[in-house]
Amino acid sequence: MRLKLVPQDTSIDFFRHWKTTFGASMVAMVLSIIVFSIIGLNFGIDFRGGTSIRTEAEAPVDVGAYRDAITPLGFGDVAITEVFDPAFGPDRNVASVRIQAQEGTEAITPEQITAIRDALQEVDATLTFAAVDSVGPKVSGELIRSAVISVVLALAAVLFYIWLRFEWQFSVGAVAALVHDVVLTIGIFSILQIRFDLAIIAALLTIVGYSLNDTGVVFDRVRENLIKYKKRPLKEVLTLSINETLSRTVMTSVTTLLALTALFVLGGDVIRGFVFAMIWGVIVGTYSSVFVASAVLLRLGVKRDWSKNADDTAGTRFGVKEG
Repeated sequence: MRLKLVPQDTSIDFFRHWKTTFGASMVAMVLSIIVFSIIGLNFGIDFRGGTSIRTEAEAPVDVGAYRDAITPLGFGDVAITEVFDPAFGPDRNVASVRIQAQEGTEAITPEQITAIRDALQEVDATLTFAAVDSVGPKVSGELIRSAVISVVLALAAVLFYIWLRFEWQFSVGAVAALVHDVVLTIGIFSILQIRFDLAIIAALLTIVGYSLNDTGVVFDRVRENLIKYKKRPLKEVLTLSINETLSRTVMTSVTTLLALTALFVLGGDVIRGFVFAMIWGVIVGTYSSVFVASAVLLRLGVKRDWSKNADDTAGTRFGVKEG
């Protein structure tokens, strides 16, 4: 007996309250932008510049004692967190020490690193530095620009591809869904103040790919059904297409979330921010494929016949007044 997460023939009316769900999505995007403008992101060393040190010791980590030892050295903003990572083993007490970039220098000097080590070894003589990574302010600024450019170019490439593959209305719907996913992801990171670094940019680009794939499957079925059911209103065709692909959508999302949840629980702090972004992206990406991309398509209307004899009806607003 095969496991079925979704019944064989579903007839869920996804557009019964499409104006409400679409409006809620727009409100969520606006709120995300407002929160980002007020609170901002908790940029990691990659974007702010500074030095990240991973320490190991035989004794349990005492964050307060570590901070008291480093503060007199005058390095300014110092963030110390204990790292719980199964990969390190139960007998390795690991901490992450992040020091902001120092004015007038690209990175802290070897002498300053030695001073930090000496100060921490006064707290625990068994403490050692397992890794030291530095990023200068100039490099961090270039990374921010490169990250923004990479996301914008990815969205532009998606816009162009969907336009060629389908029609411009499909393209607008797909990009609207992608922008929705990226903005909400940035918003949740701003609210929760999870460290935002290059790994999160990689997660954003992965989310773009996942959401596009999900949206593309739905849109491909929509185009098939528009040709097959030329007389049906656009709203009915969209509802039918989403229901026909619902089993695949749910199965893909659930299996992906199972793997990501395992990584989130067992993968440790090193990749937890990346995995959280992926989990959030899968959830909002699945939602946006139905309630954002398809809603935009319903609002814009589409051509109903891709045959050679079709008249020039591209952009005809079928189904605009429905719902």
